[in-house]
Amino acid sequence: MPSVPEADLEHILAHTSGLWEPMRGRNIFVTGGTGFFGRWILESFAFTNGRLGLGARMTVLTRNPAAFAARAPALAAHPHIRFIRGDVRSLECGRSEKYSYIIHAAAEPGSNDFLGTFDTIVEGTRAVLEFALGAGAERILLASSGAVYGPQPPDITHVSENYSGAPDCTRPASAYGEGKRAAESLCAAWHARHPALEPVIARCFAFAGPFLPLDGQFAVGNFIRDALRGGPIKIAGDGTSLRSYLYAADLAIWLWTMLFKGAAVRPYNVGSGAEVSILEVAKAVASSFPGDIPIEVAGKPTPGAAPLRYVPAVARAESELSLRPWIDFPTAVRKTVEWYAQSG
Repeated sequence: MPSVPEADLEHILAHTSGLWEPMRGRNIFVTGGTGFFGRWILESFAFTNGRLGLGARMTVLTRNPAAFAARAPALAAHPHIRFIRGDVRSLECGRSEKYSYIIHAAAEPGSNDFLGTFDTIVEGTRAVLEFALGAGAERILLASSGAVYGPQPPDITHVSENYSGAPDCTRPASAYGEGKRAAESLCAAWHARHPALEPVIARCFAFAGPFLPLDGQFAVGNFIRDALRGGPIKIAGDGTSLRSYLYAADLAIWLWTMLFKGAAVRPYNVGSGAEVSILEVAKAVASSFPGDIPIEVAGKPTPGAAPLRYVPAVARAESELSLRPWIDFPTAVRKTVEWYAQSG
């Protein structure tokens, strides 16, 4: 697969160039560095580290370094990035090093192993916090999720960080959201006991961009997969559900900014406030391909029913950290489609 487009890396650098000085000569530890989030974190670090001459070093925890090296040989051979084999729940490796910063991005959604998902999130976060204390880390970024809010009420158009809703803890499928809630609680408890360690909480919503999985729980990815096969693009529901999407280059800007400038144990929603329906998402994907890609909608809207929503309020990130989506949704879809078309 091709790497992140250089124009996107330049975009990330343009909006983070004033943040990186604290990383000069420092070490950073990353979990979840081989997934969608992780790939953008690694690529943007490698690019910025070289462009600014920071001399920073990154250590990436992965269960299978060889498999990632086969997918990303340039990153695997990068002189300032080291990959170590291990499980985030134990973290017995890498304990001899000191790290100023940690990004904990392990446990992306998608697994139907609900117990395994919960254990990986909770025990993994506990292990990372213990690791951070021993490593002398100053700050840790937790990649949490908008799933912590549970179902978004129909009368709330954009859910804010102050909303106190929660997933239904009796549903096994809530394991991911409940796990992230517990992880955030661990961060708060750890900071109360060890104030020198500052955890920053990034509640992530929905995204588009290169390396987004095409077979998973991501509507944009699934629609691109369908279109690459010639269609039809299949919508399992009635197409009225509302989402919003942040392009991955903007995601990287938000995550790096929060790592360096976010307030400790103060959650920040990460996403876009520009809502679109799932049907509109499918149409945007279809229009990014030549020819006529058909769209099939399995269900029919229920008259008078409010659409399901998963849309964040992002005023806190904007007002406190000067963050916003710089790349709009149609452009995000087009750039994602172009990248996958080039990758074959």
